[in-house]
Amino acid sequence: MFGFGKPAALLPREQALPGRGMEMPLINRHFVHGRPLRGAFPGCERVLFGMGCFWGAERKYWSIAGVHTTAVGYAAGDTPNPTYREVCSGRTNHNEVVLVVFDPAQVAFEALLKVFWESHDPTQGMRQGNDAGTQYRSGIYCATDARRAAALRSRDDFQPRLAQAGYGPITTEILPLPPFYYAEDDHQQYLAKNPGGYCGLGGTGVSCPVSAVAG
Repeated sequence: MFGFGKPAALLPREQALPGRGMEMPLINRHFVHGRPLRGAFPGCERVLFGMGCFWGAERKYWSIAGVHTTAVGYAAGDTPNPTYREVCSGRTNHNEVVLVVFDPAQVAFEALLKVFWESHDPTQGMRQGNDAGTQYRSGIYCATDARRAAALRSRDDFQPRLAQAGYGPITTEILPLPPFYYAEDDHQQYLAKNPGGYCGLGGTGVSCPVSAVAG
C-alpha cells in the first residue's frame, strides 16, 4: 500500500533486483471456492489484470460465473520470483496483477474487460488512488493476439466516455502475456480472509459502453 519515496518510473532492466530461481511456496487451493490456483486448466484461458492493489482486484473476479479460478501475483517486470516486499520497493519493475482463469464458453472475454475498465481509474499512470508506485499501474496482459486486439478496441471505445467525464488519456499498458509469479499465500484471496482489510480500488463511475465490449 502507498508508495512514498519509491521510483515513479520503471528502472533500467540491469538495475532490477536479481530475484531467485525457486517458485514461491503455495497452498494450491482457492480460499473461496476450493479450486486450484496453479495448474494446466484444460479448456480455459488466462488473462492478467493490473488495477492497483491486487487484493481488491482479485475480489472483483472470483465470483463471476465462468471464472474457474483467480490468484494474485506479479508480472510484467524483470525480477524472477520476487517477494511482495521486493515488488513494493519498486526495484523489480513488476505490476501487482490478478490472474483470471476463465472458460470462454461460459463468460465472454469482453465481459471481463468491462469489469476491468469500470473497477478502477485507468488514467492515473504509475498509481491508483493513494497507492503510488510502478506496481500499481493499469495493465491488461493477454494470451493471444486476438485477445489483445479486443482489449485495445475496448480501450479506444472507452476513452471518449472518460474524456466526456473530464478524465485524461488512458495509461493502461496492453501487452502479450508475460511470466506470472504467484504472490505469497497470505495475499491470495486476501479480502475473503480479511473482510475488513484495506481495498484501495475505486472506479471512475463511467460506464463502459456495450459497444466497447461487443464482438
